[in-house]
Amino acid sequence: MAERFTVHVGTIGHGPWRSIDGGQSWQQGRGAIEHSVRAILAFPDAPAELLAGTDEALLASGDGGEHWRIVDSYEADRQTWSLTVDPNDTDTIFAGGQPGLRRSHDRGQTWEQLPVPMIEAGRYGVPQVTSVLIDPLDSRRIYAGVEVDGVKKSFDGGDTWTQGNPIGTEYLHEDVHGMGRAALPSGVTVFATNPFGVSRTDDEGESWTQHEFAALSDAAPRPYCRAMLVKPDDPSTVFVGCGDTYPGTTGAIWRSTDGGRSWAQSRMSPAPNSLVFCVETHPAAPEIMAAATIFGNVYTSTDGGALWQKCETEFGEIRALAISVA
Repeated sequence: MAERFTVHVGTIGHGPWRSIDGGQSWQQGRGAIEHSVRAILAFPDAPAELLAGTDEALLASGDGGEHWRIVDSYEADRQTWSLTVDPNDTDTIFAGGQPGLRRSHDRGQTWEQLPVPMIEAGRYGVPQVTSVLIDPLDSRRIYAGVEVDGVKKSFDGGDTWTQGNPIGTEYLHEDVHGMGRAALPSGVTVFATNPFGVSRTDDEGESWTQHEFAALSDAAPRPYCRAMLVKPDDPSTVFVGCGDTYPGTTGAIWRSTDGGRSWAQSRMSPAPNSLVFCVETHPAAPEIMAAATIFGNVYTSTDGGALWQKCETEFGEIRALAISVA
């Protein structure tokens, strides 16, 4: 287990926060107090460096989240919903917004807009890139999950993009929230969460198989799914965060230890107060995990996600989560 780790939380209206003691105490980031944070990126090769995507700007920290500054080169014209670093080249970053996708090759100092095909508006609003998945074995192979417009694919590092095949027959299956990749003995599997469950593809997105979880309450016959995580050291272990509805009154983390073929609920004490919006870990410390509900509960796990304990401090609304490891 890592000797020291920090949990970073992105809140709506109260900026980024951090805990350097496993969630026992929290400090608000200076210089970003009133921002609404929707994405946090902790650089895997530099634990003191972070980026935070907000409704108003892109923020950067060089001291582990104690202080934040606005990145002037990033156009403040959209919400930023996702931040992803290339595991093979940490100078390359992707930022998913509303709408569109940007790329930086210099660690976030300058940015370019990428030609991702996207509808102008869907039945449920403007599309937003909620997740970007980079193949750690081949950084040219990238997937982007788009809320209300499905999965996009690039096989040249993001220079060109194509529309992936539909995930399912129902419209909301194209409402992609999170993505994960698992390299299993049987081959490479890509997962994508949507409101109705989680889909998987074993053929680069040519075909998808949908799995739906049991209802969490009488409020809705199907749970609403959001967070998605494949355990870095064990690609057979997959996590999906759900709620009874959106934002919901209860939530759960479903865990699979066989690559998504069967699922069971993780133990969470006490039960979440709403949809589990975020589930995160760090490649250097995969047994340490954190999760957050949309209505401000933060949970930590030190056994790889089998048991989760709620932190005493509660926030108003949370949309982002990250772990950095010293």
